[in-house]
Amino acid sequence: MCGVTGLWSLAADHVDGALRDVVARMTDTLVHRGPDSSGIWIDAQAGVALGHRRLAIIDLSEAGHQPMVSPDGRFVISYNGEVYNFAALRAELEDAGERFRGGSDTEVLLAACARWGVESAVRRFVGMFVFALWDRVERRIHLVRDRLGIKPLYWSLRDGLLLFGSELKALRGHPDCPVEVNRAALASFMRHNYVPAPLSIYMHVAKLRPGHIITVDGDGSVSDRAYWDALDAAAQGMSSRQALDERECMQALEELLRDAVRCRMVADVPLGAFLSGGIDSSLVVALMQAQSDRPVRTFSIGFREAGFNEAHHAMAVARHLGTDHTELYVEPQHALDVIPRLPEWFDEPFADSSQIPTYLVSELTRAHVTVSLSGDGGDELFAGYNRYLHAVSIMHGAAGFPAWSRAGLAGMLRAIPPRMWDAGFRLVPGRWRPPQAGDKVHKLAALLQQTREGVYRGLVSHWQDPGQLVPHGEEARGVLWDEALGRRFTDPVEHMQYLDTVTYLPDDILTKVDRASMAVSLEARVPLIDHRVVELSWRLPARLKIRDGVTKWALRQVLYEHVPAALIDRPKMGFGVPIDHWLRGPLRDWAEDLLDPHDLEQDGFLRQGPIREKWDAHLSGRQNWQYLLWNVLMFQAWKRRWA
Repeated sequence: MCGVTGLWSLAADHVDGALRDVVARMTDTLVHRGPDSSGIWIDAQAGVALGHRRLAIIDLSEAGHQPMVSPDGRFVISYNGEVYNFAALRAELEDAGERFRGGSDTEVLLAACARWGVESAVRRFVGMFVFALWDRVERRIHLVRDRLGIKPLYWSLRDGLLLFGSELKALRGHPDCPVEVNRAALASFMRHNYVPAPLSIYMHVAKLRPGHIITVDGDGSVSDRAYWDALDAAAQGMSSRQALDERECMQALEELLRDAVRCRMVADVPLGAFLSGGIDSSLVVALMQAQSDRPVRTFSIGFREAGFNEAHHAMAVARHLGTDHTELYVEPQHALDVIPRLPEWFDEPFADSSQIPTYLVSELTRAHVTVSLSGDGGDELFAGYNRYLHAVSIMHGAAGFPAWSRAGLAGMLRAIPPRMWDAGFRLVPGRWRPPQAGDKVHKLAALLQQTREGVYRGLVSHWQDPGQLVPHGEEARGVLWDEALGRRFTDPVEHMQYLDTVTYLPDDILTKVDRASMAVSLEARVPLIDHRVVELSWRLPARLKIRDGVTKWALRQVLYEHVPAALIDRPKMGFGVPIDHWLRGPLRDWAEDLLDPHDLEQDGFLRQGPIREKWDAHLSGRQNWQYLLWNVLMFQAWKRRWA
């Protein structure tokens, strides 16, 4: 895995040394993404500079060095990622007369773009990637991102200056990078815990959207086009469901999953896998071990707090599969030491607290291997989230009552304070008692009067009305408000799966995995979101995803061929840490400092009133506002580091 960056000053020629100095600064910010070597390519007359940091995975020789120039000198590429089918593409290109000097996938990608054109080439790539391709003849640059958004790319074009990079810190390496905070993006962050694409936290800086190509020409014109679209993939898949019966579906799924895992096991460096003991990571490891002639290296972390520990489940799966397993029980202080460094690694506000254990397992894994496979994506593609079941229950339940009665019931539920609901639920046996019952009852009350889109937003939102929190921060309303989608997806679960696939998956899950793994120079590969698996998942009937209240039914059936159900079937536990308790204990002073009323108000980004109200209620133990507070704390910490 690597880091890419660069610039194009469209206005005038430049001195080679000046360009080299600035792109060197931009490139040096990405050393963690590519510690093995650094490369810079300059065309001072054109005002173009490309930078690259390399984490060598395929072809460790100098033949894989970047930026790489095509044999005829026309194209120059800076590329981050892996194209897993590069061997087959290379053979096809060789048959067409291409010759290669090394064994890297970079050289194949470059030759494919030169021979077939950028869009035709990327449609044939199976993998995760972003790249910048400079065309010296046409004087244009192409910026490309993979279909699902596994790898990141930020870009800015303002006043004749194009900047781009794998992380925001690369753009900030240029003295003219725009750094004005985007209040609409901040409001969206407070709702979601991430800044949704194509926004970034800065005005005039954007994220390249998954499955898109941006082409910038010498006159400053910009073309933004999709070469793959998740909505089209879903529509085509759902329209072809009648062609396969259940047995054929399951056979096709297992064969494709095996291939997706197999092609991601190709590397010229040590390779392993994250193993939590849940369905997705266990399935990936099982398919790895089934195709390996030696024990697969697997890694997990554990916590002393029982409600957050899955290490014993991971160990049981590892023993059954016969992997070479390494586990580490993390002491609370180790996890706490990570928190002050989060703004550096996630150099845009990001507040999914599972970023902490994701970093810790990446740190453990990197001590032994350079590449690790991960099970991310199974929940979105195969309907694994509990909120899907909750949402359907709410919608079905509410549909049986007229609007006036739903409003009355909602009012009655809200009339009782959350702490009184909590007290009442203490009479319920522990195994049936939901955590934070009062908060959940009030959330349910808010959802009873909502549309399908409103129910989903309510379930995934932290601050429900972030515009009241961020002065002059009118939230950008994207796909989560698109009521027309309800007509495309008659099944509400599939509607929510689609929304998660185009928002939560790239902007939260994949961002978290990318930044946490790259912080320790570890390449993380995600076979379950191979785009071919995504397309197949939409061809599977809904009954193969949720059956009799069991989520991810199809994935479970594949996994049960390798691991007994008794080792897997248990309530879903998320990958978290006890932030709620830490905020009342060892993190209290840190949080109090960041939530100082004067500090909150002085720059006008946030209103301190509702924040301090939530903080006081949380400290009292009456309510658990950990998620809302973590959003604020992560923004405040980011602001101190970067703004």
